[in-house]
This record gives sequence, C-alpha cells and structure tokens, in this order.
Amino acid sequence: MIEQNAHATGDLPVAFLRDIEAVIGLSHLKQGDAIANLDYGITPANFGADAVAFPSSTQEVASIIRSAAAHGVPVVPQGGRTGLVGGGVSSPGQIVVSTTRLNRIVEIYPDERVAVVEAGVTLQALQAAASEYQLEPGIDLPSRGSATIGGMVSTNAGGISAFRYGVMRHRVLGLEAVLPDGSIYSDLTRVVKNAAGYDLKHLFIGAEGTLGIVTRAAIKLEPVPAATATALFGLPSVEAALQATKLGLSVEYGHMRAAEAIWNSFFSLTSGEHLWSATDYSPDYPVNLIMSLGGGDEEQLQTQLGRIYEELYEAYPEMSAVVATSQAQEAELWRLREDTDLIYRRYPAAPSFDVSVPLSRIEAYVTRCIPELRSIDPTFDPYLFGHIADGNLHIVLNAAGADLTPEKAAAVEAVLYRDLTQSGGSFSAEHGIGSKRVHALRATADPVKFALMTRIKAAMDAGHTLNPGKVTG
Repeated sequence: MIEQNAHATGDLPVAFLRDIEAVIGLSHLKQGDAIANLDYGITPANFGADAVAFPSSTQEVASIIRSAAAHGVPVVPQGGRTGLVGGGVSSPGQIVVSTTRLNRIVEIYPDERVAVVEAGVTLQALQAAASEYQLEPGIDLPSRGSATIGGMVSTNAGGISAFRYGVMRHRVLGLEAVLPDGSIYSDLTRVVKNAAGYDLKHLFIGAEGTLGIVTRAAIKLEPVPAATATALFGLPSVEAALQATKLGLSVEYGHMRAAEAIWNSFFSLTSGEHLWSATDYSPDYPVNLIMSLGGGDEEQLQTQLGRIYEELYEAYPEMSAVVATSQAQEAELWRLREDTDLIYRRYPAAPSFDVSVPLSRIEAYVTRCIPELRSIDPTFDPYLFGHIADGNLHIVLNAAGADLTPEKAAAVEAVLYRDLTQSGGSFSAEHGIGSKRVHALRATADPVKFALMTRIKAAMDAGHTLNPGKVTG
C-alpha cells in the first residue's frame, strides 16, 4: 500500500495513486524502480513517467482517466511502443496507460469478414486468429509481433498492402474510445455502409491518443489467397520499378499483394548481413523490387511473374530477377526488406523520415534529395526503401542520432520536406507526428487545417491531459 503522508513516486498525488490501485490492483501499477524492468520499446523516454498502469478493460481505463482529470495528471497512452516519432514518450508528473492487458480478440465474424478486438491485441495475433478462417486484416507491418491494433489505429498505420486495401483509416469499421473526461465513446459498427450522422471514429484514427484512448475496434478482414508467388527484380531505375508495379497491378490472373522497392544502399546492407546471393543477380542494381502476387493457383501466379519479367526485359535488358520457389526462399527475400533493425544496430537512433510522394514525382524527388543531403554532409549515404505502389518512401540516415546537430537536422528536413505538400504529397506517410514532428506539421500544414485541429483538441481536451505535447503540441 502507498504510505499516507508521502508521494509514492515523483509528483503524482498520493490520492490519485490510491485511486488507480483501487481500480486495477497494486500489481498492475508500476512505480519507481519497477518501471526499469519493463520493455520501453523504441526509446527509454517512453518510460519517463512516474507510474505505468495496466488496465484490463475499457471501464478500468475510463476510471483511470476520470481520476487523472480530477487530479490534473497528464496521461500518455501506449501500445506496443514501436513508434518512431515520440508519440509515446512520457515525463515526470505523468502516468502511462498501457493497453498490454487489453489483449482479447472479442469476436471474429467470418461470414461478415470482421474482427472485433481490444486495443492491445498485436497485429500478429489478429493475423493468426483470422487465418483460421482464411482471412487477414488487409494490413501488414514488419513490426507485426509488437505493434498493437490500438496503436495502429491511433497512428493510422499503413504498411505494405495500403495500395490495395488502404491504411488503418480504411480498415476500421467502428471503434470504442475513452474520452479525456472519462466518458466512453462506443460505436462498434460492423458494416461498411453507415450514413448515420458524423463519422466520429475518424477523430480518433491518427490522433495518436490526443483526443481519446482507443480500447476496442471493429476491423474489416479480407480473404487470404490460396497461393502466393514472390520475385525479386533487379532494376536500373525508379522508372523501371514503377513500370514493374504497373504490370503487377494489371496481371491477367490473381492480384498484386506487395511491391516493395529497396534502393542499393539498403539492399547492400541487408543482403550482406544475411549473406544472400543468387546466380546471375548482381548486388549493384540501383533499385531492387520485391513483388508478391496472390491467387488461387501458384503455377498460374509464377506464370504471371514470368510474363512481367519478359515485358520488363524488352525495355530494360540489363535487369535480372529471382523467383522464390518455396516459402523459405520467399521469407529470405522479404528479410532483405524487413530487417530495418540492422540500421539502428549500426547507427543507434538513426534519424528516420517517412514521406509520401506522388508516383509521378518519385524519381525526381530521389534524384534531387540524395545529392542535396550529401552537400550537407558528404558522408551521408541514406538508406532508402519503401512502398513504391503508393509512393511511401522511408529514408534513414547512416548516422547515429546523437551525432546529428540541431542545425544539421533542420537542414536535412528542409531538403526532404521541400515542396512535398505543394506537389500533393506528405512529410508524414505512416509514422505519425508524435512529439518529433510537431514543428514540421506547423510549418507545412494549411494554417486553417492546423487551427481547426487545435480547436478540436481544445474542445475535447480542455485540460490538455491526454498525451500532451503530441501532434498539435
């Protein structure tokens, strides 16, 4: 029990901590040294708060939020702590509310192709549960084992299938969230067509927990293809990669499930680390493209990949290709794209950027940015990869975060963000705003849009207690 005449930790009121203990039990309220034993995820700053609470139901979350509002304690919601923009960082005087124990798959409705899940369910857990009915969530991420559905909703996550199935905003049919005053917004609609007034779920999707804490969601599912086929194309240019993607989208049989571009710097890193090689495939192609097709018959899909290769070869005879002939080979190819942790092991906290560029502008964007980054620092050889079918590029500097001065960081952002909004793109494609990108949002957003965002925040969270300092600042 908490001693009567002392604060248990930091600046959190004793009465508040007693309230939380009464709601969730002492064993589910971590304080002081006990926090050090928790997995902080991407950054230790996630656990800068004085306490971490682990509620197990929407009602417990609501009770915590009501007490926090009454005592003026800021709340930082956290899911899998995989975010890269500081959306889950916390400070002394705050409490973290983790959705770890909100990990139940409430129901899967196979005939409706819908799953209702709690916020702490990982993407991988949902994928496994849905696969029993030959269904999938229509979204996939390399961090599937730790990324939670609530966090993905709150950041409007994208992933490799966005060009086909959309981002989380398109996957969520309904949701439940706890508002800043502790009231519960519940609209777990399970149908696509719903014209009953304002579609308020979109206030919470992408809001990063600043307007409410998502506790449950109804997710639209898609049929899993009976077979897949995957190939790696070595290509001379972005133009060739875009042409390959166009061919993949127009296959006569099946459908394209993924088209992931890996520029040479990142491909050299991952292929070298995993000792990957293939006969007649050079490691020096400017752009490498992993393409996956799905359908009912693997042989037919392999045939489609062969036709794509033949048509590409006519235009780009210097190209090459490797077709996976087993699931193990398929996994090897995907590891070349998904093992981004290699970068951060080599360059701790390497500055990463996540932009969306209209497809017609990608080649010009890359051609402009790389030399300009090297003019800032001649040692820069950024790792570049991404979802080329929807124009989402990931750019990670080959530098430790601690080695980048504020002045140099500002110069890098100026290069990468220049003219993106005007060209119809976005400086933040799928990672969100968090605390690291607030200044960029202020600088690039339409002033009326940003003013409206701040008005909505003020109207819903007048005390500024939910995830303060994030998104709108």
